[in-house]
Amino acid sequence: MHVTALLHSLSVLAGSAFAAYKLEDDYFDGSFFDKFEFWDLDDPTHGFVKYGNRTTSEELGLLNSTDGNIKMFVDSNNVTPKGRPSVRIKTSKVYNQALIVVDMDHMPGGICGTWPAFWTLGPAWPSHGEIDILEGVHDQPGNKVTLHSGPLCTNLTNTGGTGKVTLTECLSGDGTSNTGCQIATNDSITYGAGFNANKGGVYATEWLADSISIWFFPRGHCPTDALGDCPDPSSWGPPLARFMTGDECDINAAFRDQQIIFDTTFCGDWAGQPTIWGNATSCAKKADTCEAYVRDNPEAFEEAYWSVNALKVYTDGDKKSNAPNSTVLLTSTSIPYVAQSTEGPTVYESQSTNTVY
Repeated sequence: MHVTALLHSLSVLAGSAFAAYKLEDDYFDGSFFDKFEFWDLDDPTHGFVKYGNRTTSEELGLLNSTDGNIKMFVDSNNVTPKGRPSVRIKTSKVYNQALIVVDMDHMPGGICGTWPAFWTLGPAWPSHGEIDILEGVHDQPGNKVTLHSGPLCTNLTNTGGTGKVTLTECLSGDGTSNTGCQIATNDSITYGAGFNANKGGVYATEWLADSISIWFFPRGHCPTDALGDCPDPSSWGPPLARFMTGDECDINAAFRDQQIIFDTTFCGDWAGQPTIWGNATSCAKKADTCEAYVRDNPEAFEEAYWSVNALKVYTDGDKKSNAPNSTVLLTSTSIPYVAQSTEGPTVYESQSTNTVY
């Protein structure tokens, strides 16, 4: 192992082992939706979707909030020639290095035409980074965890995760494939229909200066401290995915000022590609195109909803999560970079070379 890589690995293990996490934000303490901003513009990924503000979403019956649970639906009643109504929200608060833990018992995935995601995004894409924690399209069998970044993080270094590396180019933006670097699993309980049949579970994302790790705990197998006062990720075993700083990726410099996002879009730049629609064999039999299926079959989307039981964000000691880091780990790719600001997730090109679908 290269000496630099070894030092980075030891740093990650030490940082996780000694992080003293304290609860910073409990999104179920008070009104959940008051702490989010609603996206009501066109979908940046060109989905066949119509997002609305909070008032519109409530009027359409797309939001439901009770003690200890919130739900976000899509329209499942109407043929929709101009896009299916849905919800996209992001936290008003910005985070820099944190432990994000979400408990969900249902997600919109596993349905032809859908492209749901639980993820984080910086203000300028790709230079501030994107972390796709839970994401997929159509009826894919397992979760795909993906990072997108500018040239401060170009290629994936994976250490200790149980998932399979399927894409290695983190660098996104003009002149790239925009697929990001990806660690995936075919374990059906991590995504979509299998996730829902198992009553979901807990996703935990630990974002440190030199690593990003994502755990998934199926229902009934979550560590008791994961949503407690002082969670300790060092005791949780290997994550599903771990991305580490290395010679071609500086996590500390490439990811900052992240907001947490829930959204459900349809078709678009990934799910709407003819090759992707065709690869989802069961979906291609339902309609000639993704858009036609989503437009004409409202009843197919009755189960396309998020059901969330908890969302908590922890930070390490006195560190202020909404303050940028002052420490930059220099690597061979640490060069100045400025990108146009966007408010969109991944713009995917064909992933037909992906060995896990």
